[in-house]
Amino acid sequence: MSKENMKKTDMNKNTHTFIGCDSEYEDSKVVIFGAPFDSTTSYRPGARFASSAVRNESYGIETYSPYLDRDLSDICVFDGGDLELPFGNTERALKDIEEYVSKIMADGKKPFMIGGEHLVTLGAVRAAVKRYPGLHIIHFDAHADLRDDYLGEKLSHATVMRRCWELVGDGRIYQFGIRSGDREEFRWAEGHVIMYKFDLSGIGEVIEKLHNKPVYLTIDLDVLDPSVFPGTGTPEAGGVSFRELQSAIGKVSRLNIIGADMNELSPIYDQSGASTALACKLVREILLQIY
Repeated sequence: MSKENMKKTDMNKNTHTFIGCDSEYEDSKVVIFGAPFDSTTSYRPGARFASSAVRNESYGIETYSPYLDRDLSDICVFDGGDLELPFGNTERALKDIEEYVSKIMADGKKPFMIGGEHLVTLGAVRAAVKRYPGLHIIHFDAHADLRDDYLGEKLSHATVMRRCWELVGDGRIYQFGIRSGDREEFRWAEGHVIMYKFDLSGIGEVIEKLHNKPVYLTIDLDVLDPSVFPGTGTPEAGGVSFRELQSAIGKVSRLNIIGADMNELSPIYDQSGASTALACKLVREILLQIY
């Protein structure tokens, strides 16, 4: 639920928006919103502050993308603000996200969520799979997130893709950039998901397979190398560059993207602000390409 609104069904424009995202709800094809939740973070918390930081720092970038020759001023995007999520109740937080995304999709619009830890994706996928039973997921991440539980908990950012698999089934989750996880995760993945380890190669063949299928795109920003993106709770060496990720997103955007999210920016771990600035640019590029 938006901090500025008292009802989840209210779609009043947020008073402080991401740059260029100040269109009215009725006029917009894409709805951007924040999910400031990091209660299951296993290492360093702080992702709950990402959506606010991204909005604030977005005014340090341009609305125009020289990569795409497109401008946010040419499209209509509604910024619904941040959902007000209960930190002490994980299932309730996921339910609130699911309800908000369901409303957006029911109105024929695309949700773009800024987490938050990666578990917030589960709420959006729960909504998406109900509306699109043949849903496929493309997942960029350093971590497999395929544990059945983490320290006995089924709901964790370390289990999010396992919970998503329970919704979509075998062969419908495509993972890229994976370079961390326990042995059991990698063994389990072999029969259930399609995993491309270490980099983003394989995007081309996946694009061909998923033509005309509904696709949800989820991006954990720690897929990036810590040398270019240190502002995350679980940095993992050996990641991709900004341009590699940007290029992969461009290819994926040719598909029928029905929703997307971007997670795991923790601004406090990069006092230079470079990680937040990078996240802002990615938000702009994604908005322009999924519109």
